[in-house]
Amino acid sequence: KRLIDIAKQSGADAIKFQTFKTENVISKIAPKAEYQKQTTSSEETQFEMVKKLELSFEHFKELKYYCDSIGITFISTPFDFESIDFLNTLGMEIFKIPSGEITNLPYLEKIGKLRKEVILSTGMAKLGEIEDAIDILIKSGTKKENITILHCNTEYPTPFKDVNLMAIITIKEAFKVKVGYSDHTPGIEVPIAAVTLGATVIEKHFTLDKNMPGPDHKASLEPHELKAMITAIRNIE
Repeated sequence: KRLIDIAKQSGADAIKFQTFKTENVISKIAPKAEYQKQTTSSEETQFEMVKKLELSFEHFKELKYYCDSIGITFISTPFDFESIDFLNTLGMEIFKIPSGEITNLPYLEKIGKLRKEVILSTGMAKLGEIEDAIDILIKSGTKKENITILHCNTEYPTPFKDVNLMAIITIKEAFKVKVGYSDHTPGIEVPIAAVTLGATVIEKHFTLDKNMPGPDHKASLEPHELKAMITAIRNIE
């Protein structure tokens, strides 16, 4: 709830969580990513780490109500079919699809049938895979004008030399859709630059304190940085 308050005070339009049942999405023997090994205990498995970070459906009901009460849009990324159904019953109007599910065709079809707004991250996808994902969403019932495609690099943190920001323009011209950018670089310059290239959605990790325990805090903004980024984006707009 403190993070929700900070997002609202910083001028964000929405705050996004992740909804999952660990048992449905992560193998018991899956190793951690390299950046996770550097920021969390190397003794525990990825399954154990993620299970500790899982919020219950009851938690999400409370967070959705809290977001509604202070006037900020609640979004959460579902990672399994059960979570898609649950978030739909919560009345969520925008569904964010993570990079890792862009080739999960049954998942895309299930979200497409909801006929909601969709934000789709592309990660390591090729243009052909992005095209297939858009086609499935549209065939399932989602309007093309309700789809936003995010350029995204999946490395945490992303080195500046690997950003390839012009991919935003490539995606926009190839598919004639709204575009955005999901950022994992240190700092705030790259998301601001993305807005000048036509990004209508910016996704950025933030935290209360970069030194908190957990895998993603080091690659996240602190509250004063989030506010500075959003203020700069509003000025660019």
